[in-house]
Amino acid sequence: MAYLRKFHNRTLCTMVPTEALKRDLEACGLRHLMVVARGVDTRQFNPARRSDALRASWGVGPRDLVLVCVGRLAPEKNLDTVAAAFDAVLAREPRARLLLVGDGPMRGALQARHPSAIFAGQRSGDDLAAHYASADLFLFPSVTETFGNVTTEALASGLPVAYNYAAAAQLIQSGHNGVLVPFAQQADFVQAAVRLAQSPAQRQSMAAAARYTATQWDWDRIVARFEGVLQNVICQADSQPSVSFPAEIQPRT
Repeated sequence: MAYLRKFHNRTLCTMVPTEALKRDLEACGLRHLMVVARGVDTRQFNPARRSDALRASWGVGPRDLVLVCVGRLAPEKNLDTVAAAFDAVLAREPRARLLLVGDGPMRGALQARHPSAIFAGQRSGDDLAAHYASADLFLFPSVTETFGNVTTEALASGLPVAYNYAAAAQLIQSGHNGVLVPFAQQADFVQAAVRLAQSPAQRQSMAAAARYTATQWDWDRIVARFEGVLQNVICQADSQPSVSFPAEIQPRT
């Protein structure tokens, strides 16, 4: 951290993806921080991608509940909480199915615990977008994100439930466009998943609000913000004497 602090504090700006990370880095002594969030392709990730044919391939009907988790199947994604939430939902909604999109070292253990789960493996592009949109509830209890791109993709697809952390903390207004759960509180996360699983009308209302939120984070807006930060830095540099950097951090050609 001492090296990173020395390096970054020589710059006119370091861009970070969330206000929470900005606060954490400021507490470590970093200066000149600006929040430039990551965007989402709202044309690709869209509720219109919902596919009855894809759902049928999973063996679910139009009214059956599908809970989806997207990401690496690894311990740092806190997948035990996903499993606990699904178990609680399944006890109340026997036809519910769990969809896991991604791969990783926990796949075998998860398959042993939930042999009826749908393991879709790695997906990308329009195929990934269809998997989001064809589900009904998004489970994302990871505690190791700097941003969490899947959060914005899920919002754009109308599917939010997440910890009050990273991108979710910045984008979700709990009860309006999703549900925010206190960080790392598994019992609260499970309860939130159960409540939404049993509330189709609430899910539908939140889905519309989530989609609207995502449209405000389209890449065009994020790029404009990025360009604005660069322009500000250029203006600062023009008004200051040239800065010489040590050899070890000179840019390479």
